[in-house]
Amino acid sequence: MNRLLEIRSYKLKPGAGGDFHRLVSERSAPLHADWGIDVVAFGQSLHDPDAYYLMRAYKDQADLEASQAAFYGSAAWREGPREAIVALIESDANAVMWLDNDAIALLRDARGAAL
Repeated sequence: MNRLLEIRSYKLKPGAGGDFHRLVSERSAPLHADWGIDVVAFGQSLHDPDAYYLMRAYKDQADLEASQAAFYGSAAWREGPREAIVALIESDANAVMWLDNDAIALLRDARGAAL
């Protein structure tokens, strides 16, 4: 079965990588889980601590759009970690692709192995 994988990359403000990672690890990722969003992997890039990635898997494009609209429109996000996270981002970009469950599992496992 294929799932839609979104890869979001961020260029963070200089020196913000550690703080951003703490916010994602401690506040954003758990909040995503509370909303039923499958966070596959996230972390600082190996080449630059102020470059960051977030990978999320969805059933299809409609699921991605509905999940993100609900999540980003929620009081839990807007009154929670949103302001602190957005303040550390210089720019971002997205890529979306279809992957099978085995490939997504490998991405998930690679993240765990790196921790």
